[in-house]
Amino acid sequence: MDSNLQNQEAGAIIREIQQPLLENESIIPSKPPKTPTQKAIRKTFKISSHLANLLPTGSVLTFQILSPVFTHQGQCRTITSQVTTLALLAFCCFLCFLLSFTDSFRDPRGKVRYGLATFQGLWVIDGSVRMEAEEAANYRVKFIDFFHAFMSILVFVAVALFDKNVVKCFFPTPSEEAKELLVAVPVGIGVVCSLLFVTFPTKRHGIGFPLSRQ
Repeated sequence: MDSNLQNQEAGAIIREIQQPLLENESIIPSKPPKTPTQKAIRKTFKISSHLANLLPTGSVLTFQILSPVFTHQGQCRTITSQVTTLALLAFCCFLCFLLSFTDSFRDPRGKVRYGLATFQGLWVIDGSVRMEAEEAANYRVKFIDFFHAFMSILVFVAVALFDKNVVKCFFPTPSEEAKELLVAVPVGIGVVCSLLFVTFPTKRHGIGFPLSRQ
C-alpha cells in the first residue's frame, strides 16, 4: 500500500518536472525560413568557392586580401580607388594567365621543382637543376595551355563579380536589370568554364595547383 502510494507520488513529481520542460520546448521559436535573397546569396558564395578551386591559389589569395583594401570595403569614393582596383584585377588576371604555363617535377632526390613551360621545353625557375633535352621537350607549350589560361581569366572575372566589394565599387546603385546580370553572367561563366575544364583537362601541376604524385 505504502509502496503504491510512493510510486504514485514519484510519478506525479516526474510529471511536474517534465511539464515545464515540454512547455519550454514549445516556447523555443522555430528557425525562420530563408528569403529568396538569402538563398541566392548563400548559393552565390558556394559557387564562388567552387570556382576559386579552379584557379591558382596565389591569385585567389592575393585578390581576397587586397580587394577590401583597394576598394575601401566597397566604398570607392574617388577615381583613384577605381583605377587601383582595376589594376589589381588586371594583375590577378595576368597572374592566372602566367601560372597556367607553370609546371612541376621531382628531381632525383624527390624534391619538387617548378618551371615555366616554353616552346623549347621547361625552364626551371631556380636553375639549380637541369633537365635532359628529351625530358624537357615533354613540357613544351601546347594549344591546351593557352586554352586553360584564357579559361582561368574568365573564371577569375566570375569570382571578382561575386565579390561584394568590387561590385559596390563599380556599381554602387545598380538597377534591377544590372543586379540580374551581375548574378547571371558569373554563374553562366562558371558553369561553362567548369564543363570545359572537365572536358579538356590539363596535365600540368604548376605553382598554386595540386602537386603530382609522380
